[in-house]
Amino acid sequence: MTVVLLEALTFGLGRLAEAAHEAGHGLVLLTGDRSIYRHELSGVDSSRGWVVDVDTTDVRACEAALLKVPDLAGLISSTDTWAIPGAELAALLGLPGPSVDAVRVLRDKGLVRERLHERGLSRGGLVAHDEFPLVLKDSAGTSSRGVWLVRGPEELAAALAEAAVTPLRGRLVAEPYFEGPLYSAETITWEGRTRLLGVLSRQLSPEPVRREEAAAFPVAFPEAELAELADWIGRVLEAAGHDRGFAHTEFILTADGPEVVEINPRIGGALVGESLCRALGVNVYRDMVAMALGEEPALLSSARREVHRATAFVLLYPSTPGTLTGWSGLERLPALPGSPEWYPTAVPGQAVDHLADQRSCTGIVLAEAPTAELALHRALSAAGGITPLIATKTG
Repeated sequence: MTVVLLEALTFGLGRLAEAAHEAGHGLVLLTGDRSIYRHELSGVDSSRGWVVDVDTTDVRACEAALLKVPDLAGLISSTDTWAIPGAELAALLGLPGPSVDAVRVLRDKGLVRERLHERGLSRGGLVAHDEFPLVLKDSAGTSSRGVWLVRGPEELAAALAEAAVTPLRGRLVAEPYFEGPLYSAETITWEGRTRLLGVLSRQLSPEPVRREEAAAFPVAFPEAELAELADWIGRVLEAAGHDRGFAHTEFILTADGPEVVEINPRIGGALVGESLCRALGVNVYRDMVAMALGEEPALLSSARREVHRATAFVLLYPSTPGTLTGWSGLERLPALPGSPEWYPTAVPGQAVDHLADQRSCTGIVLAEAPTAELALHRALSAAGGITPLIATKTG
């Protein structure tokens, strides 16, 4: 049998190819830009999968490409952008997949906010533009794009002016601003049953940008608190309509309990999937393949595992816009504790312009330790000696 990916997250393709190969299946990637996966494809044995170049923004072109795949049995759409087209294509071709209507709701942050509020799972629904502080956001945005923290009338005017010239994937919505540390719940769900695989910490840059800077997994919550979070996230995902697949749910742990920031019906981005694999001591992408084939994921009911290896990763951003020419300090990594590894997200010669969100990330450093706290210390130390080198525009 053959499993097809409709685009993919930047990292995890190698793990997925390995999982499909071990299960005896072929793997095909449909993509409109294979350069996005340069790092991952460089390590994938060509016998374990192949790439089909197609305009993935054209659903009919994707359908035609899928019909040419021999022994097609499953379709994976692991990104936010292609979640709805992926669900539509799976339904069209009679392949296992989530409900199209459910995915449409999950891809609309405004609808999710209102649904959680109506069911008593959030203290706030959508708010008026004069209920400060608030967060303006693209209802279908990704990678921290199209998000503005607004604390008063002047900031509101500036945010609305910027939003007016910003291409939005959805509509502009206003949500309450919840204060406290940011986390994400990494879960797997099948036929309405959800298992919390662990909680990821999230470090953001200072306000008002709030760009993602670092993360660590798994956070060592006390057992009772972790059980409460597991129960809460199960009820949240059920209310939002997520009934199958991985989910990456960002939440603020306020003084009055957890509040959802957004629900992503997929495995976490950046190096979250890699962190799950190392912490659980298993290739979690095996379950992504299984679910694409309509099979119950093993992680849902497998015995609880002790943390195999905790990890943390730090995102590297330049201090000024311009053209990336390389990095200094990478040669230090082999001598540092935590076996730090380098995952480039940009290449020399690439323009780096959007410093306020993840589009300007040039690479990620990942490090290991017995606990997430120690892993974060090691990752921060390793990343602190790496500098993206930028050629700035002159004249």
